[in-house]
Amino acid sequence: MDVSIVIPVFNEEESLPELEQAIADALIPTFSYEIIFVDDGSSDNSWSVIRSLSEQKEFVHGICFHHNYGKSVALQAGFDAAKGKYVVTMDADLQDDPAEVPEMIQMLKDGYDLVSGWKKERHDPISKTIPSKFFNFVTRKVAGIDLHDFNCGLKAYRAEVVKNIYLYGELHRYIPMLAKREGYFRITEKVVKHHPRKYGKTKFGFSRFMNGFLDLVTITFVQKYLQKPMHFFGTIGVLLLLIGGGINLYLAFIKIAYGAGIGDRPLLFLGILLMVVGVQFFSTGLLGELINKNHVEKQKPRIRERV
Repeated sequence: MDVSIVIPVFNEEESLPELEQAIADALIPTFSYEIIFVDDGSSDNSWSVIRSLSEQKEFVHGICFHHNYGKSVALQAGFDAAKGKYVVTMDADLQDDPAEVPEMIQMLKDGYDLVSGWKKERHDPISKTIPSKFFNFVTRKVAGIDLHDFNCGLKAYRAEVVKNIYLYGELHRYIPMLAKREGYFRITEKVVKHHPRKYGKTKFGFSRFMNGFLDLVTITFVQKYLQKPMHFFGTIGVLLLLIGGGINLYLAFIKIAYGAGIGDRPLLFLGILLMVVGVQFFSTGLLGELINKNHVEKQKPRIRERV
């Protein structure tokens, strides 16, 4: 099997037969492939269409969820089922062009681990494009990965990449970051065609960007401090303890040296508060280390090569 095409589906019954045919037109001359449709709890007839396609064509497979879990979970299910040497993801709404796939696969063959699509010319409303540009700018700076469109559904991977990452929440937006964390640094992008939506309506909403930014904070924190929580919490705790201790030493000095009253000074309460919070941060770091110790002991490194 050369290529596995993983396609999350949510209420896209009209587009599925056309999408399957477009994939066939693009890949049949060159690659052996499979299509894995993951029905993420659709309320229309998407699953019936997928089941019908699967009965007609042996290379079409389907996974149906009981209810809507989200795109990340759907992609993860597809990644787990994929058998191809290369894995390609795309959306089911016909806005991604399967004709781009052969060139993206060639880029993987040339040595890249991940090729991300870049919808340079988008056919989306301004309410979607402006927030997307801001989101991509922030993510690019935080991730240190020079991609213009992290959220493009059309991406191609070597199978090893998707087998060594785990998606949940809204983390499908940050697959390049997850891949980089696992040591897959050869990441690039390709300008791809973006078609106007032909059927149905967009599933986009403001909450997706809000959830996306919260997940960005999570993944950035985890990426830096998963193995060393004390470095984060302990540093803040020690800093607060030093400031609070310094304030209290100053107050103790003026009390002893000059007999000044300090009991009603707001500075005293600030010093005590900083020390209490500092101890809490330091204790959180210790607890994090204890919890992480069990995780690290069970974690096995991926060995790249033996001689």
